[in-house]
Amino acid sequence: MIHSLDLPGHGHIHAESEGAGPAVVFVHADFVDGRLWDGVRARLAARYQTVAYDKLGYGRSDPATGPIVRRQELAAVVDVLGLETFHLVGCSNGGQQALDFALEHPARVRSLTLVNASPSGWQLQGDPPPLLFPMIAAAQAGDVETASELQLRIWFDGPDRDKAHFPPAIQEARRLASVMNRVYVERGTFFLTGAQPAQPLEPPAVVRLGEVKVPTLVVDGRNDWSENRRANRALAEGIPGARRIEVDGGHVAPLEDPAGFAALWESNLVS
Repeated sequence: MIHSLDLPGHGHIHAESEGAGPAVVFVHADFVDGRLWDGVRARLAARYQTVAYDKLGYGRSDPATGPIVRRQELAAVVDVLGLETFHLVGCSNGGQQALDFALEHPARVRSLTLVNASPSGWQLQGDPPPLLFPMIAAAQAGDVETASELQLRIWFDGPDRDKAHFPPAIQEARRLASVMNRVYVERGTFFLTGAQPAQPLEPPAVVRLGEVKVPTLVVDGRNDWSENRRANRALAEGIPGARRIEVDGGHVAPLEDPAGFAALWESNLVS
């Protein structure tokens, strides 16, 4: 089912739900959109009500007009859909936003899955990905083609993979990522919403990991950047009882192998 949600103070957000059973809400990474989860949701819909949405500035939702409190956006989506409690799955910044939501609304989250995420308040070490500043410069110059390709090289390919060597399934996943990413780049969503996040969680999640009391799965892509992998380890070590599992994939591993991710998720969390 497709929903066009009119969220007061947020605008129109595109959301999709499928299946019946315990609800699972998916939050996408900040260079793609809710279609990241289509393959995963299709494999879980026989047993769960699966929900994904495009954040403002992404995909089929309204463009963003300024900074957004993403955890509040998530709260608005689940409230309008009438979801009181649910499993929560987030990738990259979507995982960070999911964790922030879980800390503010602990009674509503049945389990938490964080895919290549870092907690809010995380301090980076070392140099950023070498293509990051050229990508930002291309986006600022309005060179959508270059900026989008560099985004993919950073956040899909990762530090050690060459797209020329991807098997057909991964090539198709990269093509889908490109379709999603282009909307984000064309709209300038990062400069409107990501460069200066609104109302960050205080205290940040990085010093509150011990407060998470629900079953938590940390998914660690072997082909992601070392700093993201360090964050995965910190999450697994800091959240009581959390389980970290390495997978063959990059920053958006669920897009590369939706069947494997769906099976991994279902086998490691109690519904």
